[in-house]
Amino acid sequence: MEAAEKFSIELGTAPACRTFGVPRASLYRRRQREAAPPVAPARGPSHRALSGIERQEVLDVLHSERFVDLAPAQVAAALLDEDRYLCSVRTMYRILDANQEIRERRNQRRHPVYEKPELLATGPNQVWSWDITKLKGPRKWTYYYLYVILDIFSRQAVGWMVADCEASSLAKKLISESYEKHQIGEDQLTLHADRGSSMKSKVVALLLSDLGVTKTHSRPYVSDDNPFSEAQFKTLKYRPEFPERFGCIEDARAFCRAFFDWYNNVHYHSGLNWLTPATVHYERSGQVVQRRQHALDGARREHPERFVNAPRTIAGPPEAVWINPPIKASIGA
Repeated sequence: MEAAEKFSIELGTAPACRTFGVPRASLYRRRQREAAPPVAPARGPSHRALSGIERQEVLDVLHSERFVDLAPAQVAAALLDEDRYLCSVRTMYRILDANQEIRERRNQRRHPVYEKPELLATGPNQVWSWDITKLKGPRKWTYYYLYVILDIFSRQAVGWMVADCEASSLAKKLISESYEKHQIGEDQLTLHADRGSSMKSKVVALLLSDLGVTKTHSRPYVSDDNPFSEAQFKTLKYRPEFPERFGCIEDARAFCRAFFDWYNNVHYHSGLNWLTPATVHYERSGQVVQRRQHALDGARREHPERFVNAPRTIAGPPEAVWINPPIKASIGA
């Protein structure tokens, strides 16, 4: 290696390495090590640093009854007024930090940890979600309130109402009527909602307890915890006939009456493999899927040249629908 290094000056690095059979990378690494600056020795404490006794004196002053509630800058100012100087304000902070005494003195609000709702529906009338959205009235700052209860498995709007205010008594009325209309049994249903005032009201909570309905709530500021109601409101407001404003509450009710009839009975829902909510909710999907499969198979027999891939199987609705599925759990778990 030394010979290669010596002759590389005259011959060049590559010829010298070939002559002596030394890899160029080894020679470059040797040069890099020799050119590296020496490691500086560890620095000891500065001659300007406070001694241990002086640091303890500063800490005792900061802990004293007179200064315990004051900031270091105020302590330093008060001491200077008395012709006394212990150290800089920054050094006071360093001493406090070394003793783990730097923190916010005021009591801070600690938010509780909310459990993520994990809800599973394998059929209609097992999990409903409900929410309230505003519909603009005839004038600025006037609104009507649309209450909607949705079955997450079938996406069927099982109950809705338009009112001129948001009130727990109206929510109680809608839930009771929807419960009776669909003949829900005790301990059969889970009702999910966000954390609005009506959803968390004592009136609604007592009603659900009496009906044997389990209630769950979304986490604060997490819209994904109530995705089905949010998506349904988006479908409503993105309809081409949805007006900028409603002239009166009767106009809003007439529009919603036509919309929910279309949504439940006519709308082919992508989340249901293009079945309508009513078809899935009233368990008619098997017949519809069979008819679609028969029509598709007939077209294939009539024109086989148009179907170049394997025979297609018409899919039915999903077997299970989750709100926040467990990451590693299977549907049957």
